Amino acid sequence: MDGYLVWGIQDQTKAVVGTTFKPDKGKGNQSLEMWLVQRLSPKPDFQFRELTYNGQRMIVLCIRAVAHMPVRWDNFAFIRVGSHESRLDKYPEKEKQLWLKCARVSFEDQVISEQLGVDEVLQRLDYPAYFDLLKQPLPDKSVIVDRLKREKLIGECAGGRYEITALGGLLFAKNMEDFPTLQRKSIRVIIYKGSNKVEGHRERTIEKGYAAGFGTLMLFINDQLPTNELIGQAFRKEQKMYPELAIRELVANALLHQDLHSVGNGPLVEIYLDRIEITNPGIPLIDTLRFIDEPPQSRNEGMASLMRRLNMCEERGSGIDKVVFHVELFQLPAPEFLVTENHTKAVLFAYKPLNEMSKEDKIRACYQHACLCYVSNKEMSNSTLRERFGIEDKNSAIASRIIGDTVDSKLIRPHDPSSNSRKHSRYVPYWAASTILV
Repeated sequence: MDGYLVWGIQDQTKAVVGTTFKPDKGKGNQSLEMWLVQRLSPKPDFQFRELTYNGQRMIVLCIRAVAHMPVRWDNFAFIRVGSHESRLDKYPEKEKQLWLKCARVSFEDQVISEQLGVDEVLQRLDYPAYFDLLKQPLPDKSVIVDRLKREKLIGECAGGRYEITALGGLLFAKNMEDFPTLQRKSIRVIIYKGSNKVEGHRERTIEKGYAAGFGTLMLFINDQLPTNELIGQAFRKEQKMYPELAIRELVANALLHQDLHSVGNGPLVEIYLDRIEITNPGIPLIDTLRFIDEPPQSRNEGMASLMRRLNMCEERGSGIDKVVFHVELFQLPAPEFLVTENHTKAVLFAYKPLNEMSKEDKIRACYQHACLCYVSNKEMSNSTLRERFGIEDKNSAIASRIIGDTVDSKLIRPHDPSSNSRKHSRYVPYWAASTILV
């Protein structure tokens, strides 16, 4: 629910008298909005709006409720007890109840627009995309509304009116900017001319909901990718530098696993000359080294369930396995998964020959290859690693050095520690059980 603070109304009489208040004139050289943002945590979504009513200038501060945790001012949360305002930590029982209430509220269930007629709902949501993705014909209006309600994309209000949930807007909004709660959650794609951010070439924001706009998003990304020329026995053909399926899985993961409560940023795809970076707000719920084998854990269960039924992402949690498999198939450097203070980033690298890869590149590729072998009920060996890197049999010593460096990094270990032959030994990830079930 939104909160509002209005300047220009007299306290006692509630008469509209206007105001000379200017929110851009804050503390010192800062605007009031910036001064407030620096002291609030988490940063709520709020904005000042100026309007004229009956010839009087008014200012309205619109504040979206933060549902997942209390907002703190200068590191302290406050609560109103009766007519008095006090620090929340002085009332531990009330704080406990508040945290329990926050834990039950998911972002997806929040109402982002309410008291709408049927036609208004259908004007704001791209409902044909829902049925297209399920490969079903478009039914009558009454059936459409029932399906949207069943999927929790909309809800019913009193008096036969309807509300749109955050889940409905996130996946099927015709334009996410129509919903203040979803502003800045649209996915952006930025293309740079070189290997850094110095010179941007092109940028596009997909304003539609994630499901409705996913096809357009993927077509745009693929159109921006460089190609390699492959020479066959009788003809030449061009192939995209990066495997389309790997990009699709990583983009879907970024949408699915983002922290929706994060304010002011959304998923981002950046295409450089030598790599693609796919970033989402929020840090992962599992260690990045376990992305290949661990069952997925999603913050956004409603979105995850529907995206899987719409075939936008993997249902069995094998998406990263497929990314690594196709990266190996294209003979690319291993993808990298990075975590910053507030974001998760997946990086796909353009092709480079083995002798141009860094030691870290080779170790990362060796570890991921061992993980992929293990979850496929196999074990990595010098032979499988040579195949992964395209190393000739006579150069098996190169593969042995890479394996040795990865063992030294404690990312893999010999399946049989008693073996003295690196060429014929088999290896498993550091977390693997001692034996593989067959």
